[in-house]
Amino acid sequence: MKIIILDGYAENPGDLSWEGFEKLGELTVYDRTPREDVEEILRRIGDAEIICTNKTLIGREVIERAPKLRYIGVLATGYNVVDVNAAAEKGIPVTNIPAYGTAAVAQHVMALLLEICNQVGHHSRAVGEGRWQRSKDFCFWDYPLMELAGKTMGIIGYGRIGQATAKLARAFGMDVIACRRPGSTRNMAPTGDAVMVTLEELFAKADVISLHCPLFPETEGLICKENIAKMKNGVIIINTARGPIVRENDLAEALNTGKVYAAGVDVVSAEPIRGDNPLLMAKNCFITPHIAWASRESRQRLMDTAVANLQAFLAGEAVNVVNMQTEEMQSGKKRSRSAGGLR
Repeated sequence: MKIIILDGYAENPGDLSWEGFEKLGELTVYDRTPREDVEEILRRIGDAEIICTNKTLIGREVIERAPKLRYIGVLATGYNVVDVNAAAEKGIPVTNIPAYGTAAVAQHVMALLLEICNQVGHHSRAVGEGRWQRSKDFCFWDYPLMELAGKTMGIIGYGRIGQATAKLARAFGMDVIACRRPGSTRNMAPTGDAVMVTLEELFAKADVISLHCPLFPETEGLICKENIAKMKNGVIIINTARGPIVRENDLAEALNTGKVYAAGVDVVSAEPIRGDNPLLMAKNCFITPHIAWASRESRQRLMDTAVANLQAFLAGEAVNVVNMQTEEMQSGKKRSRSAGGLR
C-alpha cells in the first residue's frame, strides 16, 4: 500500500519520526508540494491509496483523477484544503486532527498578550543597546506597561482552545466572558471559567478579545470596521484562529487611530505574509508567523493522531472523519477493510 505525504516539512522538519506511517505501508514524504498545481499534485499521488496533506489543495479534479485514492488525512484541524463533498461522493473519508494544539495555542495567546502588556522583547533589545546603562534611574522603560488582573477577556468561539485560554486568563486574575461563534448552533454550557454572553455584549464589555472560531462564511470578516466600532476604545485583539476572520485594512486603520490599542496575530489572510499586508505598517501590531501550533509536543500529538486515524481506517473503523455521516461510514466499512488488505 502506497502512502504519500504531500507537504510534511511543517509537521516534521526533522525532529520527529515518520516511523508510524512507515509501518503501515510504502511511504513517500515530500517536504513541499505546489499547493495549487493540479498536474504536479496528481503526479506525486500517482496510484497511491493513501494521501496526507497539510496545506496542499485536494480539489474535486484531483479526487476524480486519482485512480486508487481511498483515504485523505489532513495534518491539521482545519480541513478546508480538501473538497470534502467530492471525496464523500467517491466514498473517500477525510480525517482531521481535532485537538492536538490546544495547550500550545492557548499558551501562544497569552504570549502575544503578555508581549503587548510588558514589552519584554522591546525592553530586552533596549538593554542590549545600552539604554539602561545610560539611564539616570535604577529602572528604565519607555513603553506603557499594563496589568491583566481585573480586566475582561472576551473569547469568541468557546471550544477546546477557547476554554483552555479562559483558564489561563483566569489565572492572571482576568474576568472572562465568552460567546459562540456566529452561525454556531451548539449548546455550550458554562465551565466556571467564563460567563456566556451574546456577541454584542462581548464587543461592548471586553478589554481583550481573543478569536477562537473556525473560518466559515459566518465568521469571515467578523472583525471589521462596523464591529470594531462597537468595542471599547483601547481594546486589544488577539487572533490565533484564521486570518480572514479579520478584515486587515479595517484593523490596521483602527490601530493607527488608537481605537484598537494593540493587536497580536499569528495568522493573516495570505500566508506566507505578503509585503503589502496593511498590518505590517500598523501601529502596535505584533505578528508571529503561524507558529502557535508548532511546539514539538504539539506536533508529536499531531503525528500520533494522524497515524492512529490511518490505523483506524485500515481496521474498518474510521475515526475523526469530517465528510461522511454515520450511515455512510457504516456502509463504507467494507471499503475500509478492503483498503486495509492492500498492505
